[in-house]
Amino acid sequence: MLNVGQLNEGFVLDHIEAGKAMMIYNNLGLDKLDCQVAIIKNARSNKMGKKDIIKIEGGLDLVDLDVLGFIDHNITVNIIKNGEIVEKKRLSLPSEIVNIIKCKNPRCITSIEQGLKHVFVLSDETKQVYRCKYCEEKYS
Repeated sequence: MLNVGQLNEGFVLDHIEAGKAMMIYNNLGLDKLDCQVAIIKNARSNKMGKKDIIKIEGGLDLVDLDVLGFIDHNITVNIIKNGEIVEKKRLSLPSEIVNIIKCKNPRCITSIEQGLKHVFVLSDETKQVYRCKYCEEKYS
């Protein structure tokens, strides 16, 4: 049995699809933060079979919840204070994402204007489809 220490202050990203923890770690920029991070891969789960878990010491302002919601909106964010879970946040698909993905259309203005932000808007929530704000190119 693996035992990872208890968090006193911080948050836990739970119900991560097995194998996605390192992608989330990199996309959230956790490698650049000066805080303790514990990654548990392939933990047993009654609900999912296997899951990944990330424990992060520090405030929730350390991560961008829109990035997290875009990667996997089924993740649960447990906020820990004084060693106890004080709040559980459910994520949703963000209506707009900025500089998370890049438009692949060679004719898009973002291909020409290097300093322009890559903005994608949620166009179909049920199919989880995002489109470029400038050229309407579908992200896949």
